[in-house]
Amino acid sequence: MAIWNEEHQMFRDAMRQFVSAEIVPHYDQWEKDGIVAREAWLKAGAMGFLSMDVPEQYGGMGVDDFRFHAIVIEELSRANCNSIGFAIHTDMSVPYILRLGTEEQKRRWLPDAVDGTGIVAIAMTEPNAGSDLRGIRTTAVRDGGDFVINGQKTFISNGILADRVVVFAKTDPDSGSRGMSLFVIERGMDGFERGRNLEKAGLHAQDTAELYFDNVRVSADHLLGELGQGFFYLMHGLPRERLALAIGGLANAEAAFEWTLMYVKERTAFGRPIGKFQHSRFAMAEMKTELTIARTFIDACIMALVEGSLSAEKAAMAKYWITDLQNRVVDQCLQLHGGYGYMEEYPIARAWRDARVQRIYGGTNEIMKEVIGRSLGL
Repeated sequence: MAIWNEEHQMFRDAMRQFVSAEIVPHYDQWEKDGIVAREAWLKAGAMGFLSMDVPEQYGGMGVDDFRFHAIVIEELSRANCNSIGFAIHTDMSVPYILRLGTEEQKRRWLPDAVDGTGIVAIAMTEPNAGSDLRGIRTTAVRDGGDFVINGQKTFISNGILADRVVVFAKTDPDSGSRGMSLFVIERGMDGFERGRNLEKAGLHAQDTAELYFDNVRVSADHLLGELGQGFFYLMHGLPRERLALAIGGLANAEAAFEWTLMYVKERTAFGRPIGKFQHSRFAMAEMKTELTIARTFIDACIMALVEGSLSAEKAAMAKYWITDLQNRVVDQCLQLHGGYGYMEEYPIARAWRDARVQRIYGGTNEIMKEVIGRSLGL
């Protein structure tokens, strides 16, 4: 199924050139630093690669076509630059402001989300609440016309760089799913502190932080949407987040396959290229088949999202099956590289360590199977 038109291809060419010129040359240093330079965000914003769906009246391009977002994700993943948090900002955080914000909130928070001067993160996960969002302990207690927020979040991507954070908190602990709300917390607010930039097994350039809220007082105009509807807003937004993870996972697996195809054609053992051995041919054939199947499925999911028909269970299928496939492919590709595959100078090593978390964040793949199973009435 052909889902790309000439305009998409022009955008892809521009994004690919941007990644080659502005991301790849600096990426190794960002991996060492544990954070992506803000300059990269400013350049991406200037080129129109952030929050493309924000309407023109708020400084955006007004391109309400998720395919453009998918291109940004794919080109970063194909370049093996998996730690760039553009999708976390564009597809997982800013949409809550765009969809739920009042006119005043949109005018206040969207323009700098587009130009890269206002990086946005979303804070759901807590030390004792990951996939089970009902288990969060962060509270927002009404005090007159304000809310006072207390609690802790962890594993927050873009957490160090973020200028504002969409925070999931309990506003009525006795009301279950109907007692949770979303708030926007901004850099510099009294009581809002960031902890460590967490050291991870992979995604080394992605800043991942602990966040602390100690009597953070916000006015009611920092509430996003209606009070008590936060859980349902998140459930509505998760399919897009999970599809974004699947898109990146597939693009990175496809890239790993291409590196490996070149390697097995060039690397010799026992007097011939290792790709000529039956085991290698069969392994490459199996991976190519599964990647082709996955590409057909992911393109269908992309179009479903564009058309507004992507279901929660279909997004869960994409996230779990494709990130599982990504891990199988990069592991097999590393094996075919032999000892060189374990060396950091080869891109497959980075892809291998970056891939592992894909089966965990955005809802573990076990939770994805629960979502699918429940949709079957089980």
